[in-house]
Amino acid sequence: MVIKNVNLEMVCGITSKLPENKLPEVAFAGKSNVGKSSLINGLMNRKALARTSSSPGKTQTINYYNINGQMYFVDLPGYGYATANEKVKAQWGKMIEDYLHQSGKISMIFLLVDIRHTPSENDRIMYDWIRSRGYKPIIIATKLDKIKRSQVAKQTKLICDTLDVADDTTVIPYSALTKQGREEIYDLLDAIIEEETV
Repeated sequence: MVIKNVNLEMVCGITSKLPENKLPEVAFAGKSNVGKSSLINGLMNRKALARTSSSPGKTQTINYYNINGQMYFVDLPGYGYATANEKVKAQWGKMIEDYLHQSGKISMIFLLVDIRHTPSENDRIMYDWIRSRGYKPIIIATKLDKIKRSQVAKQTKLICDTLDVADDTTVIPYSALTKQGREEIYDLLDAIIEEETV
């Protein structure tokens, strides 16, 4: 996949009405500071279109990026930010729930988890939530460059076991630094576009 044109087309807050898009949507979910913005920027070949921050919880809106006029990347609010107050956490949760419930164009959901750590309770809840909505999330195991190559298989198994993923679940280890895993993600995106054009 070659991404030539990217446009941040819409930003939806807690009170915004979600758009009725005609293009397929690829949603990105993950806890705060898991590397979601870095992944999106890496896929788009942009350094800072999706906002990255050393402070977790930067994405507090649903951001729609038009990719080549062929699909949308939908950046969902990061969840599990420890110092956010309960009202804010509830709002983020409602935004994600509304999106999963209301959007009729979701083609794929990427759930990002940090390959270095055991998935959190919030990660498990999000995985089950996505599954309960009838979607089969692709697991993106981020921060691959932070562990030794010999640890990858063990950590990937830990993620699968903790989330209790279905046997046919796709797990892609990804590094924002080296871009390892990007081509596998592009292949999945290409398949979505091919389905649309059939």
